Amino acid sequence: MGVTIADVAARAGVSKTTVSRVLNGKGEINENTVLKVRKAISELGYVPSAGAVGLARGTTQMIGMLVPDLAWAWAGIVQAVVETLEAEGFGLRILTWNRGEESLRRLGLQVAAKSFDGLLVIEPEGALGSITELHEAGLPVVLIDDRFQRPGFPYVATTNREGGEQAARHLLDLGRRRPLVVTGPDEYGCTQERLGGFVDAYAQAGIELDPRRIICGDFLFDDGRSAVAQALADGVEFDAVFGHNDPLAAGVIAALHEAGLGIPRDVAVVGFDDVEVASYTYPALTTIRQPMREMGEAAARLLLDHVRRSPDAAPSRIVPTSLVVRGSTLEPSSN
Repeated sequence: MGVTIADVAARAGVSKTTVSRVLNGKGEINENTVLKVRKAISELGYVPSAGAVGLARGTTQMIGMLVPDLAWAWAGIVQAVVETLEAEGFGLRILTWNRGEESLRRLGLQVAAKSFDGLLVIEPEGALGSITELHEAGLPVVLIDDRFQRPGFPYVATTNREGGEQAARHLLDLGRRRPLVVTGPDEYGCTQERLGGFVDAYAQAGIELDPRRIICGDFLFDDGRSAVAQALADGVEFDAVFGHNDPLAAGVIAALHEAGLGIPRDVAVVGFDDVEVASYTYPALTTIRQPMREMGEAAARLLLDHVRRSPDAAPSRIVPTSLVVRGSTLEPSSN
């Protein structure tokens, strides 16, 4: 058995409650008592567990984060969350949705055991109802990048509709009047918003998109590649492609190269997210930047405000998108 808080209390001649108060800096304690407790801790080599300190504080100083899987392309968000929490003295526990209902059951058990003070969620498909129940039962929750609808609890999202409009206006400014759109899954709110903003911007320019130029994908490289191959095989003419995320758009670029089409001479390409792959395509990908680090930091701070029950805690945060122009839409100028 290791050294316990009871051992420290016995050595110092005080109660376990007094030792806990010294460890957590709670209440006014006689300076001599503090010195005795600290001396006992040093002599016995006592190391308080995070759980014991958390129990005494009424907080674990831990935040849970539920993600679809560890291969999910949200590294920027997770890194910003870690850095923000560490600066505030909190740790992070990553939970995944790999096992579906079993994963949710295990999440419920951890919540019941008070394993963390609040939960950040990059929403796995089909889990919103269960997460809402946890929030309604008292767990502080913040959703990052909602995919279906605004939940009944705090969220951090980006301006997906405005991002779609930004992509369309950029292509229209370049004179591209026959765009192909490769979307994300229909059931995702971000898909609906990105497509809606894009279609409306073209409509305002007097251009109605041919339904054959809107192809549903699944945010994957191969979807972008197959969408272009399908459009070319069907004889659909297009002079631009808007991919609903950067891996899709990278697949589009690969398919255009395979078809012998020049980028951007024959077809301009715009993605969405501005993840690392956007800089590695050839030519480099013009994209709508979804500010993931800013979203991660905003979500962590928002959750901590709710965990601490701050009266100034915001209900939600919207972080704006921006256009990043690279070679897939603009050819380098020649001197």
